[in-house]
Amino acid sequence: MAEPLEQPRDGAGMSGAVRGRCPGALRPMAAADGLLLRIRPPGSRLTQAQARGLADLAWAHGSGIVELGSRAHLQLRGLHEADLGPVRGALAELGLLDRDAGIEARRNILVTPLWQGAAVPRLAAALGRMLARAPELPAKFGLAVDAGPVAVLGTASADLRIERGAGGGLILRADGMDRGEPVTAAAAPGRVLALLHWFAAARGEHRRMAALVAAGARPPLLAAEAPATGPALLPGPVPGGFCLGLPFGRIPAPVLGALATAPLRLTPWRSLVIEGATAAPALPGLIADPADPLLRVAACTGAPGCPHAGAQTRALARRLAVLVPPGRLLHVSGCAKGCAHPRAADLALTARAGRFDLIPDGTPAGAPARRSLDPADIPEFVSAHFQRGRLAPYL
Repeated sequence: MAEPLEQPRDGAGMSGAVRGRCPGALRPMAAADGLLLRIRPPGSRLTQAQARGLADLAWAHGSGIVELGSRAHLQLRGLHEADLGPVRGALAELGLLDRDAGIEARRNILVTPLWQGAAVPRLAAALGRMLARAPELPAKFGLAVDAGPVAVLGTASADLRIERGAGGGLILRADGMDRGEPVTAAAAPGRVLALLHWFAAARGEHRRMAALVAAGARPPLLAAEAPATGPALLPGPVPGGFCLGLPFGRIPAPVLGALATAPLRLTPWRSLVIEGATAAPALPGLIADPADPLLRVAACTGAPGCPHAGAQTRALARRLAVLVPPGRLLHVSGCAKGCAHPRAADLALTARAGRFDLIPDGTPAGAPARRSLDPADIPEFVSAHFQRGRLAPYL
C-alpha cells in the first residue's frame, strides 16, 4: 500500500507546504500539478540503466519531464497517489530508494562531477552509510565532497565540506569558516559525524551551519588550512566528459533516455556531465554554449504548477535572459522562498498576486526597491539595472 501523504502542520491541506521539510521519494509533496517525488542519486551520478529508468517513469507516470535541482537531486512531477507504489518499486530496483524516510532526508550529499578514480565515490558512499547514524538534521542541511583534481563546488550550497586544501590534501570545513581541518579519507566520516552531533546540540534556532557560525559559534575543528578554489562548470568539454546545461533544470524524458549512452554526473548548476563524451549530442532542449543567455537566469516552477507561486515565472525569465550581461544572474521567483537559487542574485523578482517585487543584490525574500511591477514593465527595469547598475531613474 502506498504511504499516505504527510499532513501539513499549518493546516494548509494537502499542499505539502510544511515549513522546514523537503520532499523525497518516500515522503512526496503535493503540488498544484500533482505529486512531486525528489530523488537523490548516490554519488550525484546516474548509471545508464538509472537514467533510462527515470525517463520511463517520468513518461509513464509523471509529467514527461525530469527536473534537476540546485543540489544535484532529481524530481518527478505530476504523479497521482496510485502511481506511488509502482514508481517506488521501480526506484528500488534501480537502486534509487532509501530504506526509510529518515535516512532519505539526511542523505544530502553533493559530489563533484570532476572526480577521477574510485577514491571520491568510496568516500561519498562511506558518508552515506555514516548518515544512517546521524542525528535528525534540519531540511536542506547537506554535505559536499569537492575532492576532485579541480575545486568546483565552493559556491554550491552545503553545510560541511570535504575538499582539497590549498596544499592538495583533504580538509574538512564548516560552511561560513575560511579554513578547514586536514583530514584523511578514512577519518572523514567519523569527524563529520562528530560535527553533526555538535551542530544538533548547539544550533538552537539556526538551521544552517553558516548561520550558526555567523552568530558566533565555532565548530570543534582544527581549522588551519584554506580551501582550494575554482569556478563552477559551464557547458562544454570538461575533464572526463562533456557538460550540458538544462534550461531551468528541465529535461524531457525522451531526451534523458537518449542521453543514457554513458553514465551521467549531476551538478548543482542544473547541468550534467556525460562521462567520456567529447562533443554535445544532437538532441533538442540542451545548452552546449557557455555563452547562452539562459545560463544567466534562474526560475522556479511558478504558477500554475506551484500552489505558492504568485505568477508564471519561466516564460518571463526567458524573455529577460537576453538583458542579463555575462557573469550576472537574474532570479525570477514565484514566491519569497526562492527555491530556484539558494543564494543572493544580482537581481531578484518575486511574484505576488500576478505582479512582481524587484530586489537588487538579494534574495526573493529581501527588501524590494520597487513593488508590484506589471510584468510588461519589467524589461525596462531589468535593462536599467544591468546597464546603469542602479534603479534610481525609475524609482
